[in-house]
Amino acid sequence: MSPSPAVSRRSKTSAPPRAAASPATRIVVLVATRKGAWIFQSDRRRKTWSCDGPHFLGHTISHLMLDPRDGRTLLAAARTGHLGPTVFRSSNLGRSWKEAARPPAFATPTHDLPARAVDHNFWLTPGHASEPGSWYVGTSPQGLFRSIDGGSHWDPLPGVNDNAQLRTWMGSAQDGTPDGPKLHSVIVDPRDPAHLYFAMSGGGVHESRDAGATWTTLVDGMEVVEGFDPTDVTFHDPHCVRLCPTNPDRLYQQNHCGIYRLDRQAGKPDTWQRIGRKMPKRVGDIGFPMVLHPRDADTAWVFPMDGGTVWPRTSPDGRPGAYVTRNAGKSWQRLDHGLPETQAWWTVKRQAMTVDAQSAPALYLGTTSGELWIGHDEGAQWKNIARHLPEIYAVEVAELA
Repeated sequence: MSPSPAVSRRSKTSAPPRAAASPATRIVVLVATRKGAWIFQSDRRRKTWSCDGPHFLGHTISHLMLDPRDGRTLLAAARTGHLGPTVFRSSNLGRSWKEAARPPAFATPTHDLPARAVDHNFWLTPGHASEPGSWYVGTSPQGLFRSIDGGSHWDPLPGVNDNAQLRTWMGSAQDGTPDGPKLHSVIVDPRDPAHLYFAMSGGGVHESRDAGATWTTLVDGMEVVEGFDPTDVTFHDPHCVRLCPTNPDRLYQQNHCGIYRLDRQAGKPDTWQRIGRKMPKRVGDIGFPMVLHPRDADTAWVFPMDGGTVWPRTSPDGRPGAYVTRNAGKSWQRLDHGLPETQAWWTVKRQAMTVDAQSAPALYLGTTSGELWIGHDEGAQWKNIARHLPEIYAVEVAELA
């Protein structure tokens, strides 16, 4: 794989403090692909990059995530030819790896539900800051699992996996995205470790306030594909849901049917507002990733794809570009300076776009054609970091002192 020339080999009810610009001296970009994982590092200027990889060459890595609580533990959601779906853990930033002693696996179901087997682990989320060692993983087919020992042993959450109503909304193992239905966007409220969210493709957005024992739906205001019943949660297909770092009562969502915002206020209904209608008509508001500014709750980025009748899932007209709103969705601005101007028929998957927390944040995205890009100055100027990687599934950024 040849890199580009730029590569050189609190209390429950308390509000979180306003995030400050990171004093990081190292920026670490974690890239998960169809054929392995790569780790890129730079200093805070983010001009030149070193490359470490491949890790797990030939294995499908759906997600690679650094534990922000210790700054050194990496978890990799993997699907290997001989081990099947599993999770690997590194305590030294990838110099060595150890497989989970008990990977995620569905328990024998209750309520006479059909038995299921994990096809692949898809979405990793570190637990609350007050719970070191806790992690969540969402799987395909849709399931939710938790570890309390840093990713070595995983236990199913029966409040999701054995919930008869949720199982109905999940559909069958053949439904959903082309490579299987996903449980994704696992979110832990920074104010309360028992307050959780997750989303399903398909099957809607869901919320728990008791650490996953019980769940309620959050689909009011969301649209579904024409001809289907919006009152049936099965047909709701969120692609990515994000919680605002500085306002945990605000969520954004990139959906199969538009871009949405939810502002939660006591005494008022929880209704998603479709803010993507302000996107240019020729581009539309269909896509996979959703990225939020680390310090400004009104700023968010998306990366649209062609949502035409045949659903090619490529950049509209072969002209890729990110779009940013700085007023919570009232207007959108295209950001494509430095990206290919024509004949670039790729897109960006739901986990493959992220942002750092530097004083002038940079965006990072990975494409289905194996290119890794950085968007300096909040996406105003794009530069290529690496080319010719395998299809990129996920991109995460970590900042180390």
